[in-house]
Amino acid sequence: MDFLLALSRPPLVLGVDPRPELHGPEPLSHLRRYALEVFEALAPKLAAVKFQLAFFEALGPEGFGLLCELASAARVMGLPVIFDGKRGDIGSTAEAYARAYLLRFPGSALTVNPYLGLDTLTPFFQAARESQGAVFVLVKTSNPGSGFLQDLLVEGRPLYLRLVEALARKGEGYREGEWSRVGMVVGATYPEVVLTVREKAPHAPFLLPGVGAQGGRPLKGPGLLNTASRALFYPGGRPDLEGALQAAEDFHRALVE
Repeated sequence: MDFLLALSRPPLVLGVDPRPELHGPEPLSHLRRYALEVFEALAPKLAAVKFQLAFFEALGPEGFGLLCELASAARVMGLPVIFDGKRGDIGSTAEAYARAYLLRFPGSALTVNPYLGLDTLTPFFQAARESQGAVFVLVKTSNPGSGFLQDLLVEGRPLYLRLVEALARKGEGYREGEWSRVGMVVGATYPEVVLTVREKAPHAPFLLPGVGAQGGRPLKGPGLLNTASRALFYPGGRPDLEGALQAAEDFHRALVE
């Protein structure tokens, strides 16, 4: 599976941020069943499944095992996988992260942090090309405080925009057809920024977090992957398969209105 095929699927990404306290006396067993049911029910309506690594890591070794099991199940169902870990480090450590999530899971994507320098991202980009995966670099994140650093003016332009321009140039070397394997994370909570970034990076896939619980609305356009986590995986604040199906329908309706 080539991750870039996700861009030809319905532009909705299911975010999985497991909350064991919502799953009864045997939380991991119930979480496993519920997640598989949601994947199967929503598969035709999704571009990909995004796993927030922190929530699985918080569950210890059993949580990491569950992550691997659910990621493999999603891929068997034909759903591309995004590992949301915002990884970033220098040298051999970056290479190890790239092996762990891109080479071990060919055709998958990983979110990364650029603030150690663009040279530290090269191992991720190379692994994405080798594995037919993708990398989503944090550019303008969905949280309200993102502007503290990301909006700082550098030579008259916001820092995030200078980063976008550098990544767009870099991404041309990893472009295959219309799309690059170097994507960007841009919060759906800042729709005007999405438009600005698209002008500077016409060939980069965008991962758009913040849809639903954070107040962002689904955005239309090629190469946009709208991501909903709590609003889609736990509609109404609890496991609810019928509610998840309805939420997916509502998101799709918003994209065609």
